[in-house]
Amino acid sequence: MGEFSVDGARVVVLGAARSGIAAAMLLARRGARVVLSENLDSIADADQLRGAGVTLELGGHRADTLTNAHLIVLSPGVSPRLPVIDRVREQGTPVISEVELAARWLRGRVVAVTGTKGKTTTTVLTGRMLEADGRHALVGGNVGTALSSQVEASSPDVIHVVELSSFQLELTETFRPWIAVLLNLSPDHLDRHANFQEYVDAKARIFANQTRTDTMVINADDPQVLEVARQGRARRLMFALTEPIDEGVVVAEQVVSHRTGSGDRTLFPLSTVHLPGRHLLSDVLAAAAVGTVAGISVDGMRSAVESFDGIEHAMEVVADFEGVQFINDSKATNVVSARAAIECFDRDLVVIMGGRFKGGDLQDLVTVLGERVNAVVAIGEARARFREALGSGVDVHEADEMSDAVRLAFRLARPQGSVLLAPACASLDMFSDYAERGKAFKEEVRHLAEERAAR
Repeated sequence: MGEFSVDGARVVVLGAARSGIAAAMLLARRGARVVLSENLDSIADADQLRGAGVTLELGGHRADTLTNAHLIVLSPGVSPRLPVIDRVREQGTPVISEVELAARWLRGRVVAVTGTKGKTTTTVLTGRMLEADGRHALVGGNVGTALSSQVEASSPDVIHVVELSSFQLELTETFRPWIAVLLNLSPDHLDRHANFQEYVDAKARIFANQTRTDTMVINADDPQVLEVARQGRARRLMFALTEPIDEGVVVAEQVVSHRTGSGDRTLFPLSTVHLPGRHLLSDVLAAAAVGTVAGISVDGMRSAVESFDGIEHAMEVVADFEGVQFINDSKATNVVSARAAIECFDRDLVVIMGGRFKGGDLQDLVTVLGERVNAVVAIGEARARFREALGSGVDVHEADEMSDAVRLAFRLARPQGSVLLAPACASLDMFSDYAERGKAFKEEVRHLAEERAAR
């Protein structure tokens, strides 16, 4: 089969966020007649796109544009269940994701990472391990740069380490990672997926095209992950924090080791891991498992782990003043992620939670909150939902803005407590994304510290 070509084809890209813009620019360079369709009336990169030959269609997706296309590429933020998408599918027009588009032109091997939580930490640390070992690694996908923006730099010696969401995976067709990582599975994005099984099926696409020459890296502590992996054809390498496994990456006697039938090979001491919480340690094991498959040296792994202090917005220590510590875990956008963050604390905790609810059972938080928190400060659209779900066992307060939430949480946490931003929700009711929410939290903490210092 020849190389995928769009030369002269009419291609419509839906969604002008980071991935959509990257896809449109890539398609234009490859000779397509590109229309970038966006619901908003204006976009920041309009001049650059027009200069590259991309036609902009702003203010909504027009049915006639889509029905006349040879190919439609969806940004992750655009639902494939729009009625107009159903109509063009019925007429036989291919509809693919931005990741599927980019992957068709990649020349380097792909390490793909997905799961409900821990994707960014695992992806970034894997990239650091490869770099520390002298490999040429490009990190992107759902974190950093879109995969489409890496195509021109792709060569046989490049390893693309790609974080993938269910939205990016659900419209893949030929995408085939050399190493595919499934970290964990729990209900998430149920505001878009019809049910949990549909979400799981989207995640399972990461294994769909792998062969016996590829590898699945899977979490032996998660029964749902093990069930999904049974459908795959690739070789398996497991990692586990709690489940006893005969082969895989494990923690034993204060070291992280690769266990095989012939014994344990030490990868690095547990003391070199500087990330808080067992959930983040699990991500480190996943990255180490990828490193084992990729042939990264023990020195490369240890060097990367020892110098890795985590990522922004994931259990990020922001400040500590007047006996109160502030931690930003804005990436905890679902119930399971928020629970894992809360479990890192023993007592005297105040949690800022809320936003746009996207599924899960808030009742699962009642016990863990009751054992550890002084109070919950609820923000955003889901405030009433949090009060209703938690109010019988937890002291729940409400705040209109992040500034109010930070100041109220500070008062409730004093004199010797912690304030944790762990929303368990998406951010789109108040912010453009989790990163903007995390930055707003950090900015308000900084303002509060300055006010207290000036007293």
